Amino acid sequence: MTDSTFRSMPAYEKLIKLRPLLLKLHKSLLDAEQDSYERVHGPITSKGELFRLVIGDEWFEWLRPISQFIVRIDETTKSKQPVSPNQLHALLAEARDLIPLESADDSETVVRYQRAVQNRPEIAMMHADMMDLLEISQDDRDNSP
Repeated sequence: MTDSTFRSMPAYEKLIKLRPLLLKLHKSLLDAEQDSYERVHGPITSKGELFRLVIGDEWFEWLRPISQFIVRIDETTKSKQPVSPNQLHALLAEARDLIPLESADDSETVVRYQRAVQNRPEIAMMHADMMDLLEISQDDRDNSP
């Protein structure tokens, strides 16, 4: 498959649309977690301190898979090598797993994500936009295990 062929595929186009939405969602989730962290631990006094906390403190650990996934989207969409349709679809499937609102799992990631969606209308809207983009319908959610 040539470079221009995989870039014209619907799955590729979906990844291109997903990236800025996911980046914006990640930023809003990070802001929400920063607010929660500061209520417990006091103010974060600099961007450097925030950066150190985001990459090293377990409080923010649940957000790291989203960061890593955004990097993987970048690596895939900017790759000089052809990308298979299977790779693109696998990334989209993984994106669906990153938005755990409907999960019955009670992991920290799910609990924190659900709380952010419930408490922040802008996050709820971004979540809905991601679900629309990823074509996760109410029927899919109702039929999930």
